[in-house]
Amino acid sequence: MAYLLDTNVFLQAKNLHYGFDFCPAFWDWLKLANSNGNVFSIEKVRDELVDDDAAQWANGQGDDFFLRPDAEVAGALATVSQWVTGQNYELSALNTFLQVADYYLVAHALAHDYEVVTHERPANSPKKIKIPNVCIGLGLKCMTPFEMLRKERARFVLGR
Repeated sequence: MAYLLDTNVFLQAKNLHYGFDFCPAFWDWLKLANSNGNVFSIEKVRDELVDDDAAQWANGQGDDFFLRPDAEVAGALATVSQWVTGQNYELSALNTFLQVADYYLVAHALAHDYEVVTHERPANSPKKIKIPNVCIGLGLKCMTPFEMLRKERARFVLGR
């Protein structure tokens, strides 16, 4: 199975668990997993990463890592939009969701059968649309980065 990473995966990795200065193995693993066809994100996520180490890293990965939308994604955008507008979200939540990378991330996952990876947790609030809620509603798999790393048996081991 292949994974699509949310913006917060990169930001929290950089800021908390896998800083470039002390855990470069995480970033190397992402590149390796991408070259093996297992880990991706989308160009809208790359666009949300600005002016820091994560943005610099992302800009060095290219379109093989940060995928562009295609015709199937365009069709899935309508499905995602229809689902979210059919729920009880406030208009401001709908407007925000339909303008950010989350919308495109879920549509890309739906179009190409990816598992979504995010730090977000489901929440039943009409004020904010959460990726896991949309994934559940559309029958997509969604997990945390730690669940993905365990599932893929990633290992960041010091030398010898």
